[in-house]
Amino acid sequence: MLRYWVVALVMVVSSSQAAAEMVAPDVLVKQTTDIIMEKIQSEQALMESNPERLFSLVDEVVLPHFDFEKMSKWVLGKYWRKAEQTQRQQFVHEFRQLLVRTYAKALLENAGQTVDYLPLRAKADAVDVTVNTEVPQESGFPIPINYKMYQIEGKWKVYDVNIDGISLVTNYRTSFSSEIRKNGIDGLLAKLSSRTAAN
Repeated sequence: MLRYWVVALVMVVSSSQAAAEMVAPDVLVKQTTDIIMEKIQSEQALMESNPERLFSLVDEVVLPHFDFEKMSKWVLGKYWRKAEQTQRQQFVHEFRQLLVRTYAKALLENAGQTVDYLPLRAKADAVDVTVNTEVPQESGFPIPINYKMYQIEGKWKVYDVNIDGISLVTNYRTSFSSEIRKNGIDGLLAKLSSRTAAN
């Protein structure tokens, strides 16, 4: 399942040109996938020898197109409302770093991944859409990857990804809630921070 989360992250990258033109969300996903995958392939040797280069690529090119504050609110749920402002800020930072470290290392395994893009079912003036794609499998049914995106300040942002029926936000919400119940919000933050440092 991890490799499909990685593909999901890769597919929502936006080039500066695409962002400036404010293209449709499905077109944005499609036209920018080739851009990032080509960059990964061209620097594959460097990234294998220097993981920090890969971390930097994911952090600077991919993740800015996710709305981490919105995702963080949903992931923490009631605990977000109870958290202090400094805890909220730290969680957004640590959550972002978690995705950088977790998925960056698997990016090299997904270079050249084939993706099928399904027609966008949304009104022309929609500001909240779901972009549906599929990753073909050598045997069996394709893996559906659906992006929940909304428009804010003239840009499209991803606020959740659903892969084969599993929501990224819901997946983390379950594990994080369990940790908070055991060790509190500070305990979760400490665990996330130590995980980042270890990688």
